[in-house]
Amino acid sequence: MDSLAVALLGADATEARAASMLLRASFVFLSLFSLSGCGLDSQQPRWYSDQQVTQGKELFQKHCASCHGFNAQGMYADWKSRLSDGYLPPPPLNGTAHAWHHRLPLLQEIVRKGGALYDGKMPGFAGVLSEDEIFSVIAYFQSFWDEETYGMWSEMQKTGGNGFGAKSGG
Repeated sequence: MDSLAVALLGADATEARAASMLLRASFVFLSLFSLSGCGLDSQQPRWYSDQQVTQGKELFQKHCASCHGFNAQGMYADWKSRLSDGYLPPPPLNGTAHAWHHRLPLLQEIVRKGGALYDGKMPGFAGVLSEDEIFSVIAYFQSFWDEETYGMWSEMQKTGGNGFGAKSGG
């Protein structure tokens, strides 16, 4: 490899050895990086399917977007402050607010029963959406969650924790 470095770089023997060591170290690092599963494109598996996200998008656009935004981004910059009517505004559901703090059964319950128990005005959708459709709506807004947010939420599902304090901003 040293002779290759001399030929390619026109380097003397000392420079060739240094270039050779750098190439070897780079090769080892890249090999370990790719074998560890930590590549830039690696994503942890999610609980939902692409089909659920597609169905959820349609349902979300029809039933939720007027309050939560078409891409679940929310409609209020300050979603933590009460509105003039005393209620809390609909929060973003795209992972930038607090939805990721809630375990899946609670997310289902909120969609099913509405937000009244949480100082919101969201109506319940139990008579409108089936259980499968509720899962699809949740899948749709969770599809906007980045890997860090989804990873913390996913870990919380396993441990039973509440996730609070693990990430700022929500």
